[in-house]
Amino acid sequence: MSTNFNAEAEIWRRIYSRLRPYWKMVIVAVLLVSIVSATKPVLAVIMKPLLDDGFTGAKPYYIWLLPLSVVVIMLVRGLASYASNYLLALVANNMLRNLRQEMFARLLVLPDSKFKEGDTGRLLNRFTIDAGTLTNVATEVITVLVRESLTVVALIAVLLYMSWQLTLIVFVMLPVAYITARIISKRLRRINRGALDMNAELTRVVGETIEGQRVIKLFDGYEREAERFQYVNGRIRRFAMRAASASAALSPITQFFISIAVAAVIAVALYQATAKGLTVGGFAAFMAALVQLFDPIRRLANITGTVQKMLTAAESVFALVDYDPEADTGTQQLATPIHGKVEFRHISHRYPNQDKLTIRDVSFTIHPGQTVALVGRSGSGKTTLANMLPRFVEPTEGEIFIDDMPASALQLHSLRLHQSFVSQDVVLFEGSIKDNVAYGAYADVPEEKVWEALEAANLAQFVRSLPEGIHTQVGEKAGNLSGGQRQRLAIARALIKNAPILILDEATSALDNESERQVQLSLERLMSNRSTLVIAHRLSTVKNADRIIVLDEGQIVESGTHDELLAQQGVYANLYEMQFATT
Repeated sequence: MSTNFNAEAEIWRRIYSRLRPYWKMVIVAVLLVSIVSATKPVLAVIMKPLLDDGFTGAKPYYIWLLPLSVVVIMLVRGLASYASNYLLALVANNMLRNLRQEMFARLLVLPDSKFKEGDTGRLLNRFTIDAGTLTNVATEVITVLVRESLTVVALIAVLLYMSWQLTLIVFVMLPVAYITARIISKRLRRINRGALDMNAELTRVVGETIEGQRVIKLFDGYEREAERFQYVNGRIRRFAMRAASASAALSPITQFFISIAVAAVIAVALYQATAKGLTVGGFAAFMAALVQLFDPIRRLANITGTVQKMLTAAESVFALVDYDPEADTGTQQLATPIHGKVEFRHISHRYPNQDKLTIRDVSFTIHPGQTVALVGRSGSGKTTLANMLPRFVEPTEGEIFIDDMPASALQLHSLRLHQSFVSQDVVLFEGSIKDNVAYGAYADVPEEKVWEALEAANLAQFVRSLPEGIHTQVGEKAGNLSGGQRQRLAIARALIKNAPILILDEATSALDNESERQVQLSLERLMSNRSTLVIAHRLSTVKNADRIIVLDEGQIVESGTHDELLAQQGVYANLYEMQFATT
C-alpha cells in the first residue's frame, strides 16, 4: 500500500513539476477560478434578504439593487471563467509541446533492441493520446479541484452561518461519499490501463492493414483482418463500457448520500421553523446553498475517475521518457582521416532470453579498401554481425576493432560518422529527392554535389526527366519511386556521406534483373576504395569480393575467394549450384 502511494505521489510530482515554468500564469488562473467560486455562494446569500425584506417592501431599493447584483455577479463570473480557461489552455498546450519534444528526444536515442519489440502502436499512442490526456487533464484537475473545492468551502461557510445544526447533518454524509468514490476510482485505473493497451493494439492492427493492403487483396485476407479488427474493437468497447459504468456510478451514489442529508435537513428545518428558530428567507438561503453544493461535490467525486485516466497516461508517457538510451560508454574518437581497417576478434553473441548462441567465436579482418562478403543460409548470423559494426547490436563476447581501436571505447558519434549503410529495406523520408540524398548532417551540401551523387548512382537521368528535378517529392514511404530507384537513391545518400566503411545488407535481393544490374553498377562505384562488408543473398553479386566468408549456425565454415570456394566443393559451392539451378 505504501509503495503504491509513493509511486502515485512521484507521478503527481513529475506531472506538476512540468508546470513550474508557467507558475505565474497558473497563479493568475487560480485567482480567477477563485473569483468564479466566490460568486456562487453570493447568489445563495441574496435569497435571505430577497425573501425576508424584498417582498415585504421594507427596503424599496432592493427592487433595483438585487437584480443589478445578480447581473454584475454573473458578468464577473463569466469574464473570470473565460480568462482562467484561456490561461490554463495556454499552459496545457505549452506543456504538451515540451513533453512531446522530451519524448521525441528520447525516442531518437532508444537502443535498436527497443524497436524490435513490436511496440510501435504503443509508442505512437504515447505521442498522440497519452501525452494529450496527461496535459489536458492536468490543467483540468487544477481547475476542478480549485474551483469546486473553494466553492464547497464557501457554500459550507454559508450553511454554517445560516444554521450550524443543519450543516452538521451534511458533514456526516460527505466522508461516506468520498470513500465510495475512492473505491470506484481504483477500479477505474485498472480499466484505463487495459484500455490503453487495447488502443495501442488497434493502432498496430490498422497500421498493418494499411501496409499490407495489397497482400490482403491478393490472398483474400478480408475476413481474417476483419476478425482481428473486430476482436480489438470489441475489447476497446468493453473497456470503455466498464469505465463508463464505473464513472456513471459515481454520480448517483454520491447523490444518494446527499439526498439522505437533504431529507434530514428538511425534517430538522421544519422542526426549527415550528420553534421559530429559522426564517423562511434563512431556510431558502440554506437550501439554495445546499442545492448548489451538490454540483461541485459531484464534480469532485467524478474527478477521481479523470485523475486515474491522467495517472495511467502519465505512467505510459514517463515509461518512454525514463527508458534507458542506447549505451554510449566510449570516450575516444577516431583520428581522421581513418584508414578503414575493420577486425572482428572472437565474436560471440546470444540474444536475450535465448539459450543458443547466434554467433560463435567469429574472427575475420577487412583491410582498408577490401570487400568482404558474408554468405550463408537464413539465420546463420550474417545480419547480426553487420549490425555489430555500428553497435546496433553488442557482442556478448569478443571485440570489434576499427583501425586497431576497440569499437566499445569509441564514442557512438565518432564510430558511426565513418560508416555508411545500404539495405534491401530502403528508408526514405517524406520530402524531396534532394532532402533524402543530402540528409541529416549533410543537408547543406551544394546541389552540384547532390547531382554528382545521383550521377554516380545512375539516377541523374531519371531525376532530370522529372518536372521539378531534385526538388520532386518522393511521397509517403517513397511511393512515387520504383524499388530500383529507391535503392539507387539510398546509394546516392551513402555517396554524399563518403564514409570509408560501408555496410551493404542484401542491397539487390529484392530487385528484378534490370534494376539489379543498374544498382550493381552504382554499388561498384560506391564500394571503390572503401572497406566494405557485404551481406549477400544472391551469390552472383559477390563474385568479385576480395574474400567470401561462409557462415553456418553462427560459425565460419569456409573462407576464400569465389574461385577458391567453388574449387573446394563445399557449402559455398552447394549454395551456388542451388541458386543457379533455380534461375
